[in-house]
Amino acid sequence: MYNVNGETIDFSSNEDFQRMRVSREQAALNRGRIIDVASKLFRERGFDGVGVADLMKAAGLTHGGFYGNFASKEDLIEQACSRALQKSQDILNQTVELGGKDALGAIAERYLSTTHRDHPGEGCVIAALGTEVARNSSPVRAAFTKAIRSAIEVLSTLIPTKSKRLKRERALAVYSSLVGALVLARAVDDQELSTEILEATLASIHSLHPSSNAE
Repeated sequence: MYNVNGETIDFSSNEDFQRMRVSREQAALNRGRIIDVASKLFRERGFDGVGVADLMKAAGLTHGGFYGNFASKEDLIEQACSRALQKSQDILNQTVELGGKDALGAIAERYLSTTHRDHPGEGCVIAALGTEVARNSSPVRAAFTKAIRSAIEVLSTLIPTKSKRLKRERALAVYSSLVGALVLARAVDDQELSTEILEATLASIHSLHPSSNAE
């Protein structure tokens, strides 16, 4: 007999054992759902714009279940950002694999789309929360730094030049242009200007294609 979360469990009983396994699986699913919902809401509203009560309601769970999964809101922020960063990295890698000879163009078209602009909760966490993280000295900032370095390394392999220095410089410029353009496109209240920012940046990145700018 063992006491688990205030409940007496008899591990010699197959029924009790299965019940505990299912309970643990459900707990893991609940935790994952909280992280997923938080990741989306943080990108939409910012860290301060999401309270624990609203978060748990959106996740379809009770308020009291939060602290059984996370030590604090800061703990959840770290977990949610980590998941969003990994998702962005996975999408980047997938786009490179499917993009063929113009993978850089494919990345830019996806990133600078109006769909991405209009749905921050499902998009790049760097663009959505970068300014907030800049004021944060927690592990979240370190995670952002690591993710940015990784993205730049991937982009550098797509720059059409043999010079390692130019590859890195242009990858830095491309990444900064992507994120900066998206932030500006979301910031302005003029839809025409917003789209113009995206299209101009996309055209600039397309000019790096080997057929038009090889060295």
